[in-house]
Parts: sequence; C-alpha cells; structure tokens
Amino acid sequence: MMGENVQENTQKKRKFAVPHVYILLLAIIAIFAILSYIMPASVYDTKTIDGREIIQASTWHTVAKTPVSLMQFLTAVPRGMQESAQIIFFIFIVGGSFTVVQETRAIEAGMGKLVQALKGKTIVILPIVMVLFSLGGSVFGMAEETIPFIPIFVALCLAMGYDSMTGAAIVLCGAGAGFAGAFINPFTIQVAQGISELPLLSGMSFRIVMYLCMVALATVFVCRYALKIKKDPQKSLMYEFDQTREDTVQLEDLKEFTGKDAAILIVFLAAIILLIFGVIHYKWYMDEIAALFFGMSMIIAVIDRMGFNKYAETFGAGMAGIASGALVVGFARGILVVLNDANNLHTILHASAAGLSHLPSMASAVGMYIFQCLLNYLVPSGSGQAAVSMPIMAPLGDLVGVNRQVACIAFQLGDGISNIFTPTSGYFMAGLALAKIPWAKWAKWILPLIGLEYLLGLVFVIVAQAINLGPF
Repeated sequence: MMGENVQENTQKKRKFAVPHVYILLLAIIAIFAILSYIMPASVYDTKTIDGREIIQASTWHTVAKTPVSLMQFLTAVPRGMQESAQIIFFIFIVGGSFTVVQETRAIEAGMGKLVQALKGKTIVILPIVMVLFSLGGSVFGMAEETIPFIPIFVALCLAMGYDSMTGAAIVLCGAGAGFAGAFINPFTIQVAQGISELPLLSGMSFRIVMYLCMVALATVFVCRYALKIKKDPQKSLMYEFDQTREDTVQLEDLKEFTGKDAAILIVFLAAIILLIFGVIHYKWYMDEIAALFFGMSMIIAVIDRMGFNKYAETFGAGMAGIASGALVVGFARGILVVLNDANNLHTILHASAAGLSHLPSMASAVGMYIFQCLLNYLVPSGSGQAAVSMPIMAPLGDLVGVNRQVACIAFQLGDGISNIFTPTSGYFMAGLALAKIPWAKWAKWILPLIGLEYLLGLVFVIVAQAINLGPF
C-alpha cells in the first residue's frame, strides 16, 4: 500500500508543469488587484524633459485609495491590449514579414552554399555559421526562426565528424549570443527603448561592443568543444545516441543557391541598412519600421514569384505563429493598468527607491540586472518582459541614479542570456526536440557558457553605469 502511495505521489510530481506565461501574468494582475485594498495609494508629480516624462523625486504624496473592482480586473487585459496596440501590431507585421523571407528558403540556400564552399575546412564553417546566426539574433531577433535549421546543422556536423551537440550549438548559441548582445533587435531593444521614451537604437556603439564580446565568447566555447570531440568522439555527451542516428544529410541534398536567392538576400540586407539609416537620420519609430519590413516582404515575394494568395497565406501564418508571444505584451500591460487604476505604481516605486536610496547607484544597476535575469525564467518573451518590467524600471532608475539607457541594457542582457537554457522557452525546447538532445544533457553542457555570459553581462552593466551611458 505504501509503495502504491509513493508511486501515485511520483506520478503527480511528474505531471506538474510550469504555468503558461498567460497564467503567471493573470496571477500577478489578480495579486495586485487584491493588494489595491491594502496598499497605500500615492503619486509623484512628473515633468517632461527632452520629450520624456520624468518623475520628480521630492513630490511624492499619498492620495485617496481607489481599490480595483471586479470589472476593472476583468478589463485589465483588454485595456492592456489597447494601450499596447502599437507594439503588438508592430510585432505582428515584423513576424509576418520574416516568415515570408523564411518561406523563400534563401537563407537556407545561402548557408548551404557556404558549407559546400568550405567543405574541406570544416572547423572554419562553425564560427562563420555562428556569426551568421548571431546577426540574425541581433538584427531581427531570430529565435523561433532557428528551429528549421537545427536538424540540418545537426546532420551536417555529424557528417563532418562532430556531434549533434555541436550542430545544435552553432545554431542556438550563435543566435542566442546575438540576441543577448543585440544592437537592433526590434522585439527587445526597440520595444524597451520605446517604453522608456528613449530614442530608438540609441546607444548602438556600446551595444555593438556587447554583441562582439558575446559572440566571441560563445564561438570560442563551441569551437573548443568541437575540436575536442573531433579528436576524441567518445568525450561527447551524445556519443552513444549519435551512433544510432539515421538522420544524416549529404551536402548535395541542400537547396541549390540561385540568382533568385542572391537577390532576396540583397533586398533583405538593403532593408536592414535602410532601417539603421531611417532611425538615425529620420527618427523613424515603430510605424515606419513596420512599414519598411512590410514593403520588404512584398518585394521579396515578387522576386520569389510567390503569388498574391501564397504571400497572404504565408504572411498570415507568420503573424499567427507569433501571436502568442505578441499578445503577452497586452497581458503584461494589464499589470500596469491595474497598478494605475489603484494609484499603486508610484507607491511601489517610492518603496523601491527608499530601499535603494542608501545604496550606491552602481548597486542599484546591478540589482536591476539580477532582477531581469530572474524574471526571464518566468517571462521568456523578450517583448513581454519589456512590457512587464520597463514601465517600473525606467522611472525607478530616474529615482536611484540609474539612467534609462542603463536600465535598458540591464533588461536586454537579463532577458537574452538564458533563452537557450530555460525550459520555459518554447522555441528552445522545440529546437532541442528536433535535435533529439535531452534537456538534462544540454544543461550540463551549456551551464559553463551561461555562467560566463552572465558574468560578461554583469561587466557590461557595471561599465554602462560607470560611464553613465546616456540616452543618445
């Protein structure tokens, strides 16, 4: 009988699943709605400086309580969706546009051409592929888009004498390092800077240095491992399983790289250059950037001879595929809606500022970074995490001597590093499943790299605060 009870308890434990991010956010909304009956209501006066609403630290005062009603709680998410409409639809347009690019398979063909050209120099292929994927992570937030490439590069790495871990790593670690150290990423940097009322893509030179260091660290880590496995395959964590694999691939089977693919990649590159130019010289914001990507997708569809209906279906599928992540922004905004309904947001800011006021501003910056690192395990969506945290972190930074650019740096690094480690990251777990690599083996292999990236991120936050990295 005791044995049966133990077995039942074990089965119950195994059935436990991490709550969906929507459930977590709804729970937070409910908690703050309940706390509105207990927490003091208060406000700061604000002043517009350089187009930004800045809290005036000496003006905090309490006001009459306005507890959140049941209807206010139930409408928090719809109102959050409305307030975040520009960000949400920006994500939809960008997601649909890049799905059109992916549908052409031009990127896949280009990488296949590269691998074929360097067939005799296999170790050179690894850093080149990682840099290419890192640019994808940095420029357009490549995450879910990596999934189709993982089985291809796992098979290619096995054919070149490496292991499946190497194949998955050059894709995931490359894109992950680029995502964490991104200098353009519309889903993280631009959303966070928009919420923080900073000029879009400001601080780019600092972020480029971050990007180069993050990618260099990940590339050295993966290539050292690959050379070790090439020398002694039995040192691979996947050695026994890789011996039984049948999903191999021949280079000749890859999609042929044609003039059409070259033209598509040229248009794609031109769009990225125009994005940077438009943001810097014409102060483009989300509407203009979305329009640029939208136009790019149309031109690429014409080059690919996709046809009107297929283009519409592909674009729609891309928006549908990213819908869950995009709508996280609205759910997250619901937290801010409830806090504003109850006049509790400034109460939290005041309490946090009081707790940090006795600490050096450097310690506050580091605390923000640690908070963002931990938050990413609960809210793995980059744009969703920005929507949850930046409305609080940006004005909090004003109060404790951490400027908003540094707060955005802390968010970006804290959000990006663990995306290829946390089991709450859906695309990452899907990628591991396609690579047929158990999460436990991957975690054992990547933990040293994650630790080093966290330390490197900490260094960048400290440097950004030390030089008082400004809004421009």
